[in-house]
Amino acid sequence: MQKSAIQEKPHPIDVDMLIVGAGITGLYQLYCARQAGFRAIVVEAGDGIGGTWFWNRYPEARFDSESYTYAYLFSKELFEDWRWTEHFAGQPEIERYLNHVADRFELRQHVRFGAKVTSAVFDEETGTYTVKTSDGSTHITRYLVAATGVLSVPFFPAVPGRDDFIGESYHTGLWPFAPVDFKGKRVAVVGTGSSGIQVIPAIADEVASLTVYQRSPNWCTPLNNRPITIEEQEELRANYQAIKQKLDTSISGFLHEPNDRASTDDNKHERVAFFEKLWASPGFSKMTANYTDFFTNPDLRKEFSEFLAGKIRSIIKDPATADKLIPKDHTYAQKRPPYATGFYEAFNKPNVSLVSLDETPMLRVTQTGIETAAGLEEFDIIVWATGFDFARALHSMGIRGRNGVALEEAWKDGPSTFLGIQAAGFPNLFFPGGPHGAAANNPRYNGDQIDFIMELLRHMREHGYTVVEPTQDAEDEWSNMINSLATYTPFSPEHSYFFGSNIPGKPRKFLLNPAGRGMLFQVMAKSRESKFNTFAMSTVTAAAVSA
Repeated sequence: MQKSAIQEKPHPIDVDMLIVGAGITGLYQLYCARQAGFRAIVVEAGDGIGGTWFWNRYPEARFDSESYTYAYLFSKELFEDWRWTEHFAGQPEIERYLNHVADRFELRQHVRFGAKVTSAVFDEETGTYTVKTSDGSTHITRYLVAATGVLSVPFFPAVPGRDDFIGESYHTGLWPFAPVDFKGKRVAVVGTGSSGIQVIPAIADEVASLTVYQRSPNWCTPLNNRPITIEEQEELRANYQAIKQKLDTSISGFLHEPNDRASTDDNKHERVAFFEKLWASPGFSKMTANYTDFFTNPDLRKEFSEFLAGKIRSIIKDPATADKLIPKDHTYAQKRPPYATGFYEAFNKPNVSLVSLDETPMLRVTQTGIETAAGLEEFDIIVWATGFDFARALHSMGIRGRNGVALEEAWKDGPSTFLGIQAAGFPNLFFPGGPHGAAANNPRYNGDQIDFIMELLRHMREHGYTVVEPTQDAEDEWSNMINSLATYTPFSPEHSYFFGSNIPGKPRKFLLNPAGRGMLFQVMAKSRESKFNTFAMSTVTAAAVSA
C-alpha cells in the first residue's frame, strides 16, 4: 500500500478488536472482549441489535430451538430474570431479549449501527486491519472478528424480470421494519423452506389469495410450540446450573433426552408407536431423540420418511396437493428439516393453492405478477422466502490477508479453516459461527469458539504476542477431516444448503463440521494443552498508521 507523507505519521490503533455483527454471537464476543479488558467495538450493517433476529421480522418468524437453549448462559442472573413466554419464542420477543442484553451489560454504546464493512485489509508491518465501512468510517484494529453468522446473505433466484414487478416485493431475510399489510391482498410466496413454512400459515387467513410456489418439497414436521407454564418457569430458574452444564457439554447443544435404543431393538409396530411420539415432540428432538442409528441407517430414515408422508396425506384433504408436498428425492434429515405450526393445514383453506415449480417452471416475473409454464397470475405482493447463501458473508467484506490475498479468492473452491475460527494467511481474523464450527444448536458452539478465542488472546497478551494465525498443518488436518467425514453426514450434497446446493455455481463443499461439537471440544482441548502450538504467534513492533 502506498502511503503519503502525512499518512506515514504514526497513528495508534483505534481498538483492540473490531467485531462485525450485533447478533447473538457478536454481542457475546463484545461482552467477553470487554470483560477481558480489550477495547472492542461492533460495527453493524443494520439499524438495531439482533443480527438475524433484526432482519428476519416477517410474520411468525421464531426460534425452532427452545428459547432457553438458544439464550445466553454466561450470567445466572440474566437467565433467571428473563422469562421466555413460549418454548419457541417469536421474533419480537427475541429482539427484545437481545436489546435487553445489550442494555443490561452496557454493550449498546459500543455498537456502530448502519455501518456495513466494505473492506478489511491486513497490514503485515503493523499486524493490524484497516476496516472501512459504508458510513465512511475507517477503523484500525488489532483483531477483526466476523460474527456475521451463516444465514446473513439473502438469496434471490435469478428469475428474469424480478425487478420489474410494480407491486410490493419482500425477502423474508430483509423484512421491513414497518408492518406489511396483507389484508385482502393477492399474495405469492416463493419457497417452502424454514422461512416459507412459517410465513405461509401466518398470513393465510388474512390474504384474499395465497399462491405458494414450491421450488422443492421439504420434510416439515410440527414445532409443537406452547407457552411456558409458571411451574416450568420456576423449574428453569431452579435448575440453571444443571441446564448450563448440559448445554455446555452435550453434543447437540439441546436439552432433549437422547434415545438409548437402536431401531433394531423394536419391531415395526413399536417403531411406528415411537414415531408417533416423535411427531408430537418439540422441534429438533425428532432428530436428536430419534433412534441411536438414525444418522447412520438410511433404511431407518426412509422408514421414518414414509411415516411422515402418511402424516402429510392425513392432514391435507386434496391428495394431489399432498403428493406435491411430499419429497420424493430425499429422506428426512438429508436437508435441514424445517419446523412449523399449521403449514400443511394451510393448504386446506380455499384461498391457498400450491404450484410445484418442478412441474410448472417459473418463466419470469412481470410488472403485475408471476408467469409460469401454465400462464400468468397477478399479485399485489410477492414474498421471496428463498433462503440464504449459507456461510457466505465473509466473501463480500473485502477481506485481504497476507500479500493482499483476497479471502473470496482463497476460498473460491470452498472454505479452509482451523476449528472454524481462523484461516492461515489471514492473521488476526476470527470468524466464530462461520463455516466448519460444528453441527449443533448454533449459539452453543459459537460460544465455545468465542471462549476459545478469548483464551488464545489472553495467552498472547500474557506472552507479548500480537499476531496469530493457525499453522498450515493444523488447518490442513482440520479441513481434511471436514472433507473426508462429509461423506458420512446424512445431509445430501445434491439437496442440502449445508453443501451450498441451493446456490447455482457454488462449490459443493460441506460447510459444517460433520464430526460435530465433540470433535471441536477434542481439538480445542489438545491445542490448549499444547499451549496453542496449533497457532503461529509473533510480535510486531511497528506502529499502525492511518490508511
